[in-house]
Amino acid sequence: MLVGVPKEIKVQEHRVALTPGGAAELCRAGHTVRVQHDAGTGAGFADADYEAAGAELVASAEAAWNADLVVKVKEPQAAEFAYLSADQMVFTYLHLAAARDTAEALLNAGTVAIAYETVTDAAGRLPLLAPMSEVAGRMSAQAAAWFLQKPQGGSGVLPGGVPGVEAAEFLVIGGGSVGQNAIRMAMGLGAHVTVLDRSRPRLVELEQIFGSALNTAMSTRDAIERLVPQADAVIGAVLVVGAQAPKLVRRETLARMRPGSVVVDVAIDQGGCFETSRPTSHDDPVYEAEGVLHYCVTNMPGAVARTSTLALTGVTLPYVMALATKGARRALAEDAGLAAGLNVARGHVCHPAVAAALGQETVAVDRALAE
Repeated sequence: MLVGVPKEIKVQEHRVALTPGGAAELCRAGHTVRVQHDAGTGAGFADADYEAAGAELVASAEAAWNADLVVKVKEPQAAEFAYLSADQMVFTYLHLAAARDTAEALLNAGTVAIAYETVTDAAGRLPLLAPMSEVAGRMSAQAAAWFLQKPQGGSGVLPGGVPGVEAAEFLVIGGGSVGQNAIRMAMGLGAHVTVLDRSRPRLVELEQIFGSALNTAMSTRDAIERLVPQADAVIGAVLVVGAQAPKLVRRETLARMRPGSVVVDVAIDQGGCFETSRPTSHDDPVYEAEGVLHYCVTNMPGAVARTSTLALTGVTLPYVMALATKGARRALAEDAGLAAGLNVARGHVCHPAVAAALGQETVAVDRALAE
């Protein structure tokens, strides 16, 4: 099969969907890998590295998109919609519940689009979302610490404090992979950290991991209303698989925070969990609303592109190999977890949460692919 790797064009997106090592694996299996010129440069992989791996270099995005299977990092951008077709599979992060334009472009083209973020494993976990959640979670605490500094517009609070001065209060909403990694970094900075989650067993796990220094509480409206105004930094780490994130923090609640406090909305790819959230980029990462700095970058791991690319290819490559070797119908029929990643196909929506967000019916995977 012909596998295409376009250069990412989202603002300040430096990751690439496939490392040279991943390309070599596909080539050894008899597949043709077509990589756009400079696709890996931002992650530290030169064109020569891909050529040495056996890949074919192409000059244009159109040539890279002209493939049976296109692997990417981020959802197709508006400038890429013209390259979509019914003859291809696209395998990437999609977040279609919060991206109607992208969903409609894929539906209109009839493309078979499989989303990293809804692929599951045998235990129901999200193996292709996990490594980027780990990266984003760790970056979220770093971003909060940076923007709390007065020259960045923050309140001038040092996360760990100093002897005689209390440490900052960090609140993490959501105790999943993002939340756990945010906690790890925030506690490493010396901050006082509280985590909210709806699952008591998960809170027990987190306390076992981090000890009694971590404050835990059940995530309720009352808890959010009480704890958000007390925090110097709030990290939104909420996930509902495939669906839009719930708006858990109201505008009037944020308005009660100290001016210059910071919120980091890691859920922004799925629409964000603060009422005041809107997408930002690494070029212009923050804005102020209700006196609070908002960091809502939609591709946080793109800033640490080499680490992110290595981590991402490590988990996606087996699935890429399966799709390239077996084709969509057989690969999805043999792997229910991969089938859970199918968001749209042949003009149909196949993931229930995406269908609900778009106001469309859910079509079974086998029926969609049979057309």
